[in-house]
Amino acid sequence: MRNKLTYFCMQCKMENYIGDRNRSKHPEKMEVKKFCSKCNAQTTHKEKSK
Repeated sequence: MRNKLTYFCMQCKMENYIGDRNRSKHPEKMEVKKFCSKCNAQTTHKEKSK
């Protein structure tokens, strides 16, 4: 089952992206490099815990 998740910027803590992943196959939290419009740079975005 794929669950929705939210990514937030590690520098400014702004929630920027929404995604999904299969939590039974990949239990670890995701960390991706994405563009942050507030920082105006490509920064690390981490999965928000629920």
